[in-house]
Amino acid sequence: MLRYASLGAERPGPYAKSVPSLPGTVDEWLAGGPRLSDLATPVLTLDRAALHANAERMAGWCAAHGVDLAPHGKTTMAPALWDLQLRHGAWGITVATPWQARIAIDAGVRRVLLANALVDPAGVRAVAAARDADPDLEVLSWVDSVDAVAAMTAAAGSPARPLAVAVELGAPGGRTGARTLDEAGRVAAAVLASPALVLAGVGGYEGALAHDPSAESLATVRAYLGDLAELHRLLAPSYGTDEVVVTAGGSAYFDQVVAALAGLADARTRVVLRSGAYLVHDDGFYRGISPLARDDERRPFRSAMHVTARVVSTPEPGLALLDAGKRDVPFDEGLPEPQRIADDLGAPSRPLTGTVTAVNDQHAFLRTEEPVRIGQVVRLGLSHPCTAFDKWRWIPVLDADGADPRVVELVRTFF
Repeated sequence: MLRYASLGAERPGPYAKSVPSLPGTVDEWLAGGPRLSDLATPVLTLDRAALHANAERMAGWCAAHGVDLAPHGKTTMAPALWDLQLRHGAWGITVATPWQARIAIDAGVRRVLLANALVDPAGVRAVAAARDADPDLEVLSWVDSVDAVAAMTAAAGSPARPLAVAVELGAPGGRTGARTLDEAGRVAAAVLASPALVLAGVGGYEGALAHDPSAESLATVRAYLGDLAELHRLLAPSYGTDEVVVTAGGSAYFDQVVAALAGLADARTRVVLRSGAYLVHDDGFYRGISPLARDDERRPFRSAMHVTARVVSTPEPGLALLDAGKRDVPFDEGLPEPQRIADDLGAPSRPLTGTVTAVNDQHAFLRTEEPVRIGQVVRLGLSHPCTAFDKWRWIPVLDADGADPRVVELVRTFF
C-alpha cells in the first residue's frame, strides 16, 4: 500500500470543510459508524462502489487491448485513489509538475510519468537525486525542444543514472510538443548528445487537439496519433533503454489511441495510456465523450462524485440559492446538474428537475418549477473531476446503502 493511502492517524481538526470537528483521529471517527447525515453542507462525497467498478472496468479494458495504464494522478492528487488504481493493475502514475512528482515519489509510487517538460532546475535536481537514491525508482519526463534538452542537461549535472526522457510530439494549434516529425528528430538528436539524458520513448496528448466526438475531431485525433506512431518508428534504432514507452491517451479518446498505437507493443515497447478521469468519471463532459460512454452501454463508467448543497434562499418564484459555489464545485466544463432533493442529509430523496444557471463564489443559482424550501438539500451531478478535487482537502467515501449511507473512508488530497 502507498504511504498516504491510509491516513487513519490524522486529525483533520475543526477546519476540514464539511467534516465536523473530529474528537480524535480519522480511524476513531470512522469506527463510530458516521453517516451522510453527520456531515455538513456543502459536501463532496465519493461512491465506493462506483470507484471500484470504474477501476475494474478500465483495468479489464486495457488488459483486453494489450496496453498498460499510468493514470493521471493530478486528477485527484489523492494517494488513496492512486493506490486503488495500482491495486487494479495500473503500471504507474502520471503527474504534471515536479511538485506532483515529489508527492508521488514520497507516497511510494515506483513508476512516475511526468507528462511535461522538466526544466525547473530545482525539480531536475530533485528527480535526479531521488533516482540516484533509489535504483528501483523510474521517472520518465518529456522534452519537446533542443532548448529544453539543454536546460535539463545543465540542471542535472552528472547524475549517477541518466534522466530518462521521451520526445513529445505536438501539432499546430495544440499545446506543448514538437510541431513536426523533423523537429522531433532534432530534439531526439540533442538527447542522444546529452551526457545527462537517455532517450526512452515518445509521448503526446491528443486531447489538446479536439473537444468532442464528432467525425472531424476523431479524424484530427487519428491523424495526430498516426504521426506519433511514425515518430516511434523513426526513433526506434536510437533508444537507449531496455524498456521503451510510447504514451498518449487522456480520458476522451483512449480508444483511438489503442487503435493507432497498441500494435507497437512488443518485448521492448510498452504502450501506456494516461487516462485519469475514468476512476471518478462525471455527470457532464466525460459522460458525453468517454469512449465507454459512447460505444459500450453495457458497462459504462459511473459517476463516483457528487456535491450535496443546501437551499439557503428562495428570493423569487422559480429561483433557489444553494450553499455551493465556485469554491466547491467545478464549472469550467459545464455547470452542475440538479439530480435529487431531500428534506435533509440522510433523508429519503426524490428526483428534481431544474437547471443550475450560474455559480458565484459561494452560491449556485437553481432554476426550477418544483416547490423548494429553505433547508432542503440538493444532490448535484458534476462535470470534470480535475477541477472538483482541488477544492476539497478531506473527501468522505460513502457505502451507498440507502438514504443515509455510511461514511467508510476519508480521502485526503494533496493540492
